[in-house]
Amino acid sequence: MTENFAELFAKSVQEENFQAGVIRKAEVVDVTPDFVVVYAEGSKSEAYVPISEFRNQNNELEVKVGDVIDVVLEAFENGDGRTIFSREKAKRVESWQALEKAFENGEMVKGVVTERVRGGFTVEINKIRSFLPGSLVDIKPVRDTSYIEGKELEFKIIKVDKKQNNIVVSRRAALMAENTPEREALLSSLEEGAELTGTVKNLTDYGAFIDLGGIDGLLHITDISWKRIRHPNEILKIGDEVKVKILKYDRDKNRVSLGLKQLIDDPWRDIGRRYPVSSRIFGKITNITDYGCFVEIEPGIEGLVHMSEINWTNKNIHPNKVVNQGQEVEVMVLEIDEERRRISLGMKQCKSNPWKEYSLLHKKGEMIKGVIKSITDFGIFIGLEGDIDGLVHLSDISWNDPGEKAIRDYKKGQEIETVILAIDADRERISLGVKQLEKDIYAEYLEQHPKGEAIAGVVTEVNPKGATIDLGNGIVGKVKAADVSREKVKDASELLKVGDAIEAKILGLDKKSHIINLSIKEMQPELGSNNAPVNTQFGDLLKEQMMQE
Repeated sequence: MTENFAELFAKSVQEENFQAGVIRKAEVVDVTPDFVVVYAEGSKSEAYVPISEFRNQNNELEVKVGDVIDVVLEAFENGDGRTIFSREKAKRVESWQALEKAFENGEMVKGVVTERVRGGFTVEINKIRSFLPGSLVDIKPVRDTSYIEGKELEFKIIKVDKKQNNIVVSRRAALMAENTPEREALLSSLEEGAELTGTVKNLTDYGAFIDLGGIDGLLHITDISWKRIRHPNEILKIGDEVKVKILKYDRDKNRVSLGLKQLIDDPWRDIGRRYPVSSRIFGKITNITDYGCFVEIEPGIEGLVHMSEINWTNKNIHPNKVVNQGQEVEVMVLEIDEERRRISLGMKQCKSNPWKEYSLLHKKGEMIKGVIKSITDFGIFIGLEGDIDGLVHLSDISWNDPGEKAIRDYKKGQEIETVILAIDADRERISLGVKQLEKDIYAEYLEQHPKGEAIAGVVTEVNPKGATIDLGNGIVGKVKAADVSREKVKDASELLKVGDAIEAKILGLDKKSHIINLSIKEMQPELGSNNAPVNTQFGDLLKEQMMQE
C-alpha cells in the first residue's frame, strides 16, 4: 500500500530526530506574501514559516533568500498540506537556554524594566518576561524607583523555572557583584556571629539560599526553626527579606553558613525548670504516627505521646482514632531528656486512673458479677466497671477439675459471678476467682486430718514416678516413688497396683496442683528394725521383691 507524502515526511523526520520543540538550522529559499519558505537541515522537503515572525517593530522584513536561520518544527502537515516551522519559537527557546546558562554560571544579563507590577517590576530580557522584586531593586531600600523604569540595566538571575514560565532577577545582586564600596563593606562584615539582612533567593529540600547582596549563603533546614519542619517553604518563600546570623564563613571557598533560629533563645534551655515532671500543660497536635502523636507545647518544643500513654484501657489503639491534627489536648510531662532534646508526654495521666478508682470502690473477697469478654489459653477475662478487665486464671476456675477442662464450660458474652482475689492498681491487674465461691474441700479435709496423720486409701493410678490415691469424698492424694518405701524404689508400679489398699501419712497440700502429698514409707519402721510394717500386704510385696534381687 502506497504511503502518502505526509506519512513519508513524518517518517523521515522521525528518522532524522525531527521533534517538536527542537531547534534546527534552515535556509531561506523563497519569500512569499504570507510565508518564508525554508529548507531545514536534514529534511526531505521545503517547509513554511509565517512571514509575520520576520518583521520588526517597524513592520520591516528582516530576512532574505539565502539566509540561514534557526527554526522549530510546529506541525508535519497543516490544513493546506504544508509543514510549518516557527522562527519565533526558536528565538524563545534560544533565549531560555541563554538565561538558564547565565543562571547556572552566575552571569549577568541585560534587560529592560517595562512596567510596575504588584510587589515589583516586569523586566524583559530577550523578549522573555521576568520578575524583579521591589526589595531587589537596589543595594539600599529606595522609595522612588522611577529612575529604573524603561531603562536597560544589568541583572543577576536568581531563579529559573521553565515549567512555570517563571524567572526572578535581582538588580541588587548585580550591583553588589561589582567592586563597589558597598560590596567591599559586605565582605568585610562577613564574620561568624555577625547578623545581616538578606533575601530568599531559592528554596530546596535541604534549605534556603539567601542573597546577602552579591554573595549567597546557605540557611540549612535544621537552622531555620527550633521546631521540626518538613520543608523550608513552611516558613520562607522566595523574595522574603530575612535577618540571619553567620554561623560559619569560609573565605577561601567563599561559603557562608547561615542561621535563622539562632537569633532567638533556644527553647530547650532550662526546659526542666519550665516544665517539671508530672506538670500538666496544654499543647497542639502537630503530627500523628503509627506509634503515637507529637504535641507542641510551645514554639520549637514538641513532645511525644506514645500510643501506650493515650488511653488507660486500650494501649494498642491507633492514635488517629483518638486525636486529630491541630487538636488542642492536655498532657502530662512524664520524662525530659535535655541532651537528646526529647520530652515524653502522657494524655491518659490527665484523666482518672480507672484501676485506682476500682481499688477504692472494691475490696479483696468481694463477690462481683461481670460478662466474659474473652477466653484465652491462660484464663478468662471479665469486663468490669470503668471499662477495665479482671482475669480468672485457669487455676482459679475449679477445685476439682483441671483448668483446661473447667474452662470449656464458659463462653464469651456469658455473665458469671466471681470473687476478687487481689487488686494491683499500679500494675493494672485485678485477679478474680470462680472456685473460691465454693468451699475448698481440701482445706476442710486437712482441718480434719492434719499433717502427719495416718490415713487409708485406694490406688487408682500408678506409674514409675508414683501413684494416685483415692482418699474418698473426691479427695485425691499422691505418693511419689521416693515415698513408697524406705528402700530405694526405681519403679513404683513394681510395688503398687491399681486397687491396692494402702496406709500413708499426710505430708501436706500441693497448692499448685491442689493434691495431698502422702508418704507410705513414713508408715514403715526404720531400716534394721524388727517391727513388722504397718501395711502387711505391702510389706510382704516389698520383702518378696528384695529377695528376688
